[in-house]
Amino acid sequence: MNGLPLKWQSAFWVAAQFLLLFLLVPGSAPWHWQPVATGLMAAGAALALWVFAHNRPGNFNIRPEPKSGARLVTTGPYRFVRHPMYVALLLATAGLVAASSQTGLWVLWGLLWGVLNFKAALEERLLTAHWAEYARYCASVSRFIPGLW
Repeated sequence: MNGLPLKWQSAFWVAAQFLLLFLLVPGSAPWHWQPVATGLMAAGAALALWVFAHNRPGNFNIRPEPKSGARLVTTGPYRFVRHPMYVALLLATAGLVAASSQTGLWVLWGLLWGVLNFKAALEERLLTAHWAEYARYCASVSRFIPGLW
C-alpha cells in the first residue's frame, strides 16, 4: 500500500474503519445487557471523554495526517497509549459485540482492530515526520495496550 499516494492510503483506512463500524454496530443488535458488556462500553466512553479533555476537537483528525497547526499531546491518556481514541472505540465496540448473541461479530471486531492498527502505523509515520520528538514518545509509550503493545 506504500506505493499509493498518501491521500488514497488515508482514505482507504478511514473507509475500512467506517465500513466495519457500519457492519458491527447495527449488526450486533439486539443486545443482551450483561455486566461485562456494559463495563466495556462504559470504559470506552470514559476513555473517549478523557481523550477529549486532553486533546481538544480541532487538534486531531479522523484521517491519519496531522492537522495544520496541531500540537503534539502526550498527557492524560496519551501517557499510557499512543492512540487512546482507537482504544476507546475498540472497548466500546467490544462491549456491543459482547452484548450481542452473534459470536461471529468477533471476526468483524478483530478486523476493526487490524484496520486501526494499520491506520495507527500510517499515522505514526506521518507524526514522526511532523514532530521529531514523536519517535522518542513511540519508544516509551505503547500503541494500544499499556506496557504490552
